[in-house]
Formats: sequence, C-alpha cells, structure tokens
Amino acid sequence: MTDRLTLRWPDPAPFVARGGCPIRILAVSDEPDPTLDSAATRQRIGTVDLVIGAGDLEPDYLSFVTDAFDAPLRYIRGNHDVGSAWSATRRSLLPEPMHDGRVVEEAGLRLLGFSGSPVYNDRGMQVSALGMWAKVLRSSSAAQRAMPVLVVSHAPPRDMNDDDDRAHRGFTAFRWLVGRLAPPLWLHGHTALVRRGIDDRCARHDGTLFYNCTGATLIELHPVDADG
Repeated sequence: MTDRLTLRWPDPAPFVARGGCPIRILAVSDEPDPTLDSAATRQRIGTVDLVIGAGDLEPDYLSFVTDAFDAPLRYIRGNHDVGSAWSATRRSLLPEPMHDGRVVEEAGLRLLGFSGSPVYNDRGMQVSALGMWAKVLRSSSAAQRAMPVLVVSHAPPRDMNDDDDRAHRGFTAFRWLVGRLAPPLWLHGHTALVRRGIDDRCARHDGTLFYNCTGATLIELHPVDADG
C-alpha cells in the first residue's frame, strides 16, 4: 500500500512557477510496492513531479515506476545495489545515481544524496564511518544552511529510525550534518518498518522530519503560507 505524507516546505521559490500548487514526490525504497502494478492505483495517485529512490531497488523496478508516472528520477544506491542487476546494460535504463554529497536540483527542490550502508561484512555498497564523515564534510560546504535541502540516504542518521545491529546502525556523521544544514526532510530506507515492536516511519529532531520511505510513499510538499 502506498503511504502518504504532507509537509510544509519553508522555501517559497519552488512554488512560484506552480501557482502555489504542491510538489508531489513518490519516494520508494527497499521493497517494491505491488499496488503500483495496478493502473487503477496509479491513476488514483495522479500526477507525480519527481520519483526519489532511497536504495535497494533494482533498475528494472525504478525504470518502471518513473516511466509509469512519466516523472524524473533521482536516486541513491543501497548496500544491496550491486551484482548482475546493476550491470551496465541494466543500469542503462536509468540516469546516473546522485553523487554523494553533491547538491542537485529537480522539481524546484535542492536534493542532497548519500549511497550505501555502514560496513558489516565488506560486501556490497558499504561505507566506513570515516568514509562517510569525509563525504559529509565535503558536502557541508556545498549545501548552504540558508537554503532548504531535502536529504536522501539509504541508511538513516544515528538514533533516527535506525537499529542497534552493525548493519542497520545509522551514521553519526549524518547527525552532525543535520545540525549543520537543518534539512526540513530527510528520506531514507534500509531499516525494517517493524522493529522491536515499533511500527512508525517517522522521527523528528530540531525541525527535521526523518522518514523511512521503505515501500512507496506519496509526499506532498506545500508552501508554508498555503491555506489549511
């Protein structure tokens, strides 16, 4: 089932050319949403301005989603996004993934992405704590705090929707970046939705909403001065 999330976006600039209409994002990660196979479901979802992938979904599926909604795709790769599914031929279905720590613009939004998970078995797309610190420190100078940014990572920040095992523990470097940039929204995947009896996609800290987009979620961003 496709979840839904509505959020006020503090930067009015992306909405000017849209006449104040919301920006509609379909965020997907980790587990294909079987309901998207239905044309009736896609029709109910309606127009999508941007598809965001937060990792561990094969190129064929990402290509299907972006083609089905005729929307641009921005994505990062998860720790399992390796092997034959990510051969050059299959990857040709997609644009290049977001470069770690580099700000890009899509649908009027500034996006910042980080691929991979913490190192736990030296296989797949895994990043050491030191390696992620290096990526985060490089990114902090490119992303200005005065301009809101939407962050997309596969693994979450430490203590924000993460787990205690090595594979699913969040990155401490991300917590530092939150304090540096104060992003309104941080999307991630990687951790199971039901863990230790918790069934909640969201965590909040200092004005940032951390959202686990495993499966599929339709996100509507509204200008802060919108009615309602």
